[in-house]
Amino acid sequence: MAPLTTGAIQAILREFSQQRAGRGRYATAGGGSGLTATGGVISDYTDPGPGTVYRAHIFTSTGTFTVTAAATGPFPNNVEFLVVAGGGGGGGTSSSGGGRGGGGAGGLRSNHPQMPAPLIMPASSLPVSTSPGSYAIEVGAGGVGSVASSSPEESGTQGGSSSIANPNITTITANGGGIGSISPGGPKTEGGSGGGNYSSPGGFAGNSPPTSPPQGFPGGAGSNNTAGGGGGAGAAGGVAPPTSGGIGGAGLPLSISGITTTYAGGGGGGGTWSGSPPGNGGPAHPAGGGGGNGSERAGTAGNGVYSTGGGGGGNSGNNSGSGGTGGNGGSGIVVVRYQIGQLTAAAKATGGAISYYDGKTIHQFLSSGTFTVTNPTLTSVDYLVVAGGGAGGAGNQNFGGGGGAGGFRTGTGFPVSPSPGVYPIQVGAGGNQISTGSPDDGGDGTPSIFSTITSTGGGGGAGTNLPSGSARSGRSGGSGGGGSYWNGGGPVAGGAGNTPPTSPAQGTAGGGIGPGLSGNRAGGGGGGAAVAGATVVSPGTATVGGAGSPSSISGITTHYAGGGGAGGDVSGHVAGGIGGGGPGTPYPQTTTPGTPGTTNTGGGGAGVANPNIGHIFSGSGGSGIVIIAYPS
Repeated sequence: MAPLTTGAIQAILREFSQQRAGRGRYATAGGGSGLTATGGVISDYTDPGPGTVYRAHIFTSTGTFTVTAAATGPFPNNVEFLVVAGGGGGGGTSSSGGGRGGGGAGGLRSNHPQMPAPLIMPASSLPVSTSPGSYAIEVGAGGVGSVASSSPEESGTQGGSSSIANPNITTITANGGGIGSISPGGPKTEGGSGGGNYSSPGGFAGNSPPTSPPQGFPGGAGSNNTAGGGGGAGAAGGVAPPTSGGIGGAGLPLSISGITTTYAGGGGGGGTWSGSPPGNGGPAHPAGGGGGNGSERAGTAGNGVYSTGGGGGGNSGNNSGSGGTGGNGGSGIVVVRYQIGQLTAAAKATGGAISYYDGKTIHQFLSSGTFTVTNPTLTSVDYLVVAGGGAGGAGNQNFGGGGGAGGFRTGTGFPVSPSPGVYPIQVGAGGNQISTGSPDDGGDGTPSIFSTITSTGGGGGAGTNLPSGSARSGRSGGSGGGGSYWNGGGPVAGGAGNTPPTSPAQGTAGGGIGPGLSGNRAGGGGGGAAVAGATVVSPGTATVGGAGSPSSISGITTHYAGGGGAGGDVSGHVAGGIGGGGPGTPYPQTTTPGTPGTTNTGGGGAGVANPNIGHIFSGSGGSGIVIIAYPS
């Protein structure tokens, strides 16, 4: 989400002060008022029961929760919270070895009353005040799955930690999930929940470092050539049967955001590579864990779902000697909620994070769900549908192009009906990052869908190991990925945007490679919703991503669908397109991955390059978003 402008914050506070004075949509109890705060995606909703109204601040990326006025009267100054870390990467194998374990889920810590009694934190564990009123929110990224061609095989990464911090409180930290691995593994196999193990006994430890109550469970053990599932926030990872990977451990369902979501499920383990019948990958856990791959499926295992902390799936090799890469863990999430009063105006539909602003009801879908019309007076809506952005390209011998932004489609007066009134919503994931030296471009983003409106995922940036003197276009999509070249290639156009075509256009082309270049290679910028990615016209100088388009449908003017920056060049680095595009990273890169597109903007990821030193990953694409609005 783009930073709030001063004017937008002041407008929100004016609106809220009117609500508290009884002239808006909320009636207060006992003459008091709830907290006033900013930060994240804000959702007001009514909990089941006596019409209690809550305000939730949902952070899917790092930000700040700022309290500007304390609660008064019967309203508490303690808040309820959910802190989920990034899930661990799944295990991979460099050869025809047996299955590798699923990644552990990110740690989960919460004082929400739906938490099971052994795991709930005290209700008073997060008091808030206005002095100082700023609470730093860190949202952990998902870990990277172990790369098939790497040695050692434990090349994946733990999930990133998520936290809430302020000088007046004890920092609440959830630790990233551990990677799936083989025995004996290593320190990074342990985490908020532990990774699954290839062999017996036992999976890797969860709740590491230890917290009280515990934040997660251990991974499951393997059996012969099979591997266990990653641990979850609610249960240990499944033990693997002889011919199948184990299922990931269960997550925990909570409705703290206003939508019941199951968080922090572990990844499934990889299946055996031999046997009759061949082994199967462990299934994806419904809480967001990625599925494992089984025999003869040495591609990439399933990824954990973003904003759930799910672990990545484990993988296995095949009988021809090829290895398989583990799935990436899902990113984490932080949610803070507090009571603000009694809702006096009702939404006319359900689904997504519901908020009210400037006379409109707004449904924001940060992940897939269902928009259901419940009031027959609602006959049309406004919409914004942004797809997932493409990942940047990567290569040892060239600079990868930037990922293209996800398709951007918006409109007003779209007809809806309460009969049947059920509209499935798909929010597209960002494209998968790719490692330097891998034989592929950055992954394409996936589509976002509302009814008949489909926005296409952004195209991945070019980034294979090109032969000297050649160039390659990026992939096509909602917006196209940037091209790349090595030592005199070109000209080529960037990946095509607005593919398949819509009217108005949903995106632009990626930046290409100009003619007559020689010397150091460089990468083109990913296309954005409003502006095409820049073309490489100077040797050794990568180019910027195209700008996204602004929308005020949420009540706050925000740019979405900005293209990614190209890979870092020899003179510094370049900017990502405004609207979530990942900026490039200075060359030479050694271990730092490319910058991902921003979550829930559809921004493209940055391309990368390195001077033949190990393996690094390009920036993954940012997930998309769907927003629906109508008069209250």
